[in-house]
Amino acid sequence: MPEVSQNVKLLSYSPEAQKLTAMAAKLCYSPAHIDDIEENLTPDRSSAYLQKIVDLGHLSTVEHASFTFGIEGVSRTLLAQITRHRIASFSVQSQRYVSYSEGGFGYIVPPAIRELGEQAVSEYKEQMATMQNWYDGWREKLGTGEKSNEDARFVLPGSCETRMLVTMNARELMHFFSLRCCNRAQWEIRELAWRMLTLVLEVAPALFANAGPACVRGACSEGKMTCGKASEVRIHHDMIVKGGR
Repeated sequence: MPEVSQNVKLLSYSPEAQKLTAMAAKLCYSPAHIDDIEENLTPDRSSAYLQKIVDLGHLSTVEHASFTFGIEGVSRTLLAQITRHRIASFSVQSQRYVSYSEGGFGYIVPPAIRELGEQAVSEYKEQMATMQNWYDGWREKLGTGEKSNEDARFVLPGSCETRMLVTMNARELMHFFSLRCCNRAQWEIRELAWRMLTLVLEVAPALFANAGPACVRGACSEGKMTCGKASEVRIHHDMIVKGGR
């Protein structure tokens, strides 16, 4: 029964994503033919086109670029949140076909529990062990295999680890970052969003230069619910953007 930590990898993305989206923008705003839209699209000119379309809010052009992430060490609680982003494709490790009896299920320890000290963490881990015993007990009573897995899993906690592949286009990623990089987002998916933003900035820095919560582009969008830490968020964002260049 291992405690696990978040691991995210950018597995695949559209080749020359920035050039591709710049070609789409050029087609919209110039008389160029299909055979000509790639001509003279240097990295600098591509960046200029991207800046223009982002400023104009013409984000349909960036939908042509997609990014696929491999994600593990995250909870089923996070899964319930990320799948609310419906313009995305998900492949998730099945609790029906995968048994957690051998080696036990991995789980995530919330930072707030860890901050309470070692005694609190020990209590939490004992509770995970209890749930593992419940799970193993039901699998034994129900008989091993797919049928027992699908019903024994009902006693597994929200902290139980899951693994997934997620594919989003650049426009949906921008939307995802605007909501989930915000300090108002739940801590686990916020950590995931910043990790994903860091990864795409490494391969498409001009495309995602202004991606992130609303406060990195201007005023906070949360109104009276603001975290009041916009300046700190901007500093964190600037460090990540510079790291991707």
